[in-house]
Amino acid sequence: MIQKLRRLTAVWILLLVYSPVFAADAHDERSVIDVVGKVSNHDYFELPLGNKLYLPRIFLAGGDWYFFTSTKMAVESGQFLDSEAGLVRTDGAAISLDMSITSHLIYVWFGFILTFIITYWAARRYKRGIGTKTEPRGAWQNIFEVVFVFIRDDIAKEFIPASKYKKFVPYLFTIFMAIAFMNLFGLLPWAAAATANLTVTATLAIITFVITQVNGTKDHWEHVFMFPGVPGWSRFILTPVEFLGLFTKPFALAIRLFANMLSGKIMIVSILGLIFIFTDLFGAAIGVGSSIFWVLLTAALYFLKVLVALIQAYVFTLLSAVFIGMASEEHYHEHDETSVAQVQDVQL
Repeated sequence: MIQKLRRLTAVWILLLVYSPVFAADAHDERSVIDVVGKVSNHDYFELPLGNKLYLPRIFLAGGDWYFFTSTKMAVESGQFLDSEAGLVRTDGAAISLDMSITSHLIYVWFGFILTFIITYWAARRYKRGIGTKTEPRGAWQNIFEVVFVFIRDDIAKEFIPASKYKKFVPYLFTIFMAIAFMNLFGLLPWAAAATANLTVTATLAIITFVITQVNGTKDHWEHVFMFPGVPGWSRFILTPVEFLGLFTKPFALAIRLFANMLSGKIMIVSILGLIFIFTDLFGAAIGVGSSIFWVLLTAALYFLKVLVALIQAYVFTLLSAVFIGMASEEHYHEHDETSVAQVQDVQL
């Protein structure tokens, strides 16, 4: 098993080294390192051997909807031009709404579909009594149960009130698994990290935000706008701060996940790019000789990135549970009642 893992890791690193992230410049024989292109969202899906599968373009421009099987077909139709800013209509009308399928969207689908398949498979086994009437069977079901119990007991139950945590477990488990898969997909040499797209992470954060506010108790909203037990004049300061805090929390969720996954992918590609930079600057001998160090460093970073991918999924899920728990928790102001009683005693 260990030997197979080592071979798989070696193949993985070699694929990354020789992946089509490096292209020859038409005007210069020196190597060009397309770091940004490797993390950008594209209108094509890159296959393991470097082939590209171009994706449909669906958008609204000038009040009309358009559907093309690819960007190339849109240009060949004569209705659109491919500029640096993207597709624009020949009459100058910009695209007002773009619903096109992109590489990042494909990996978002992969993450959620894979989560659904695994959950459905596990549910069928539990319905047959495997894991309920008997012990879980097989490595995959044991791993599933460990992860599910961890999300339920150490995250949901820990930070959400005991009477309410169960209804949030499906969401927290789904978001953890989907983010973990999307993060891990980003480590594949030919794949894209969907969570390195701010639109993706912002959408996930908005879902958490909506769930948090919908399940907020009356007491939660009183602490946002009324602040029981504090002087009235202080509400002019506290209320705007607390109201702004409702939005800064999901904003932090989105930025944290986005920045960590984007920086990791850029760092790996940049370090491998040093092989070509050293070759251009000092010759092939130095470039090839230094490649051993850069590849070994990349391999170490890959293992670190696997850990980071899982940690970031955990952090997003944990903070989502914390925010939901804070909003759905009932607050008891016993100290306020005691203070009022003491004041009344003094007045008497």
